[in-house]
Amino acid sequence: MGKQRFTKNQKKGRKAASLVAEETYSTVPHTFVFQRGQIGRNVGQLVLDIRRVMEPFTARSLKVRKKNVLKDFVAVAGPLGITHFSIFTKTENSINMRLARLPKGPTLYFHVAKYTLIKDVISSLKRHRMHEQQFSHHPLLVLNNFGIEGMHIKLMATMFQNMFPSINVHKLNLNSIKRCVLLNYDPVSQEVEFRHYSLKVVPVGMSRGVKKLMQEKFPNMSKLEDISELLMKGVNLSESEAEQDGDHNITELPQVYSGRGNMASQQSAVRLTEIGPRMTLQLVKIVEGMGEGKVLYHSFVSKTEEELQEMLNRKEARLKEKEERKRKQEQNIALKKEKRDQNKKRSLDGINRKRQQEGQVSDDEVEDPGKPEDQAPAEESEDEAEYYRQAVGEEPDEDMFPGAKRKRGPGKSPKPFKKRKLSQGKGPPHDKKSFKLPDRGNKYGGKRFGDRKPPEGRNRFRKSEGGKKFGQKGGKGCRFAGQKKGDAGKKFGGPKSFKGRKKDLKHKKGKI
Repeated sequence: MGKQRFTKNQKKGRKAASLVAEETYSTVPHTFVFQRGQIGRNVGQLVLDIRRVMEPFTARSLKVRKKNVLKDFVAVAGPLGITHFSIFTKTENSINMRLARLPKGPTLYFHVAKYTLIKDVISSLKRHRMHEQQFSHHPLLVLNNFGIEGMHIKLMATMFQNMFPSINVHKLNLNSIKRCVLLNYDPVSQEVEFRHYSLKVVPVGMSRGVKKLMQEKFPNMSKLEDISELLMKGVNLSESEAEQDGDHNITELPQVYSGRGNMASQQSAVRLTEIGPRMTLQLVKIVEGMGEGKVLYHSFVSKTEEELQEMLNRKEARLKEKEERKRKQEQNIALKKEKRDQNKKRSLDGINRKRQQEGQVSDDEVEDPGKPEDQAPAEESEDEAEYYRQAVGEEPDEDMFPGAKRKRGPGKSPKPFKKRKLSQGKGPPHDKKSFKLPDRGNKYGGKRFGDRKPPEGRNRFRKSEGGKKFGQKGGKGCRFAGQKKGDAGKKFGGPKSFKGRKKDLKHKKGKI
C-alpha cells in the first residue's frame, strides 16, 4: 500500500488546526491532583477519581514519591503550564483537601466530611452511562447558591470557576458537552456538595415505541401481530425506558446534537446520570499565599482588630530582621572577597621577591598580579631561539633564552616548562673511551641506600646498634663495617665481603 499523500490545502488545514489546538491547550487551566503523606487505599482511589473528573487537562498518571516535597511540584508546574493544585491529606480524625492557585495563592483548606467513590456510585445504578469518549472533553461546571454575601463565598466560587475552562456560548459546540460537574452551597450547614454527572439528550413528543425504533437496538416484535401494537401500546418495554420528562429538563436545541432524533429547533430532554465521585466539603480557612501567609478567613477562629494588628506587627518585625541578616551576609561576603584578593596579591609579591633574591628572574620578569599572565615576550629572544632550533635541531635551554617561548604541540598544556635537573651520577654525554659505569648504588641516579634518612618520629634500628644510620662505616653495631667502597658495584652471587652477625645473614648455596 502506497504512502498517503495530502494536497496543499489539506496540509495547510492540518497545520492551522495544530496551531489552534496548541493555543487552546496553553490558555486553558491545568490541574495537578496528588496526595501528601500516608492516606490509605480508599483515599488513594478518591484521588484517582478526582483526576478522572478533571480530564483531559490534568496529569492522569502522575507519580508521587515519598521524598517529593511541595517545592518539587511547584518547580515542575511552571514549564508544564499547571495553574492549580488539588492536594489530599489524611490525619487520624479527618480527611482534608487543599485547592491552591499557582504561583502565589490563595490556598483554600477544605474538610472532606463525606465521600463516595465512582465504583460505589455505579454499582448502585441499574443502568449507568459511562464511556471513554465522555472524558475527551472537559466537563461543564454548574454553580448553585454561590451568590450569597461574603468574601469567602465569592473567593470560593472564583476558585472553582478558574479550575475549569471557560466557554463561549456563541461558539460552543454542543457535541463537546458530555459531562457536568455540579457544586451546590448550603448556607445553613455551610457545606459544598460535589456531584459528577453524565449528560444525555433524547427527543420528546413521541411514544416509547417510536423512541425505541429511533435507537440502535431494535425491539423484539416476535409476539406482535402488527407494528402498530408497538407504536400504540409500547409492550415489552421496561419501566426504566419510560422515564417521565417535564418542563424542568425539556429545551429547544440550537444545534444538531449527537443521537437519533436530536435535530435543531426541536424539543429534546436533557437527562443526567450520576457517575461519581461524590464529596461533601466544608471550608476551614483561606490563606493568602501558597500554603503560607496571612489567614484571610477562618471558619472556627475569629480574632479582634487588636489581635490582627499585633500579628501584622510581628510579621513586619520578622521581615525587617530577615532583611537585616541578608544585608549583613552580603557585607561579610564582600569583606571576605576583598581580604582574599589582598592575601593573593601579598603572596605573589612574596614569591616575586624571593625569586629575585635567589637570582632566578630579573626585574623585568617579575609577575605582576594585575598584569595578564600570557603576555608576549621580547621579540629578540624569540628570534634567537628560532635560529637556534634551525641550526641545532633541538629545543634550546631556558637559561640560554629566558624570554623565549618553547614550541609545543596543539594539545599541549600552556604551563611553563620546569627546569630539568640532572640526577646524581648522570651528566652530559661522554665519548665511549672516557665513559665509565657509575657505582651500583648510583645506577639509577638516586642516592645510596645508606644515605636515606629515616622517617621522623620512628627509629628504624634498635638501640643496641647505637642508633646509627644504615650504611655508615666503622663503629660498633654496623653491619657493613668491613665493606669497601668499590664493592657496591659487584654483581649478586660473587664473593661476599659483609662482616656482621651470622644470625642476621644466612648463606644458602649462593643465595642470601
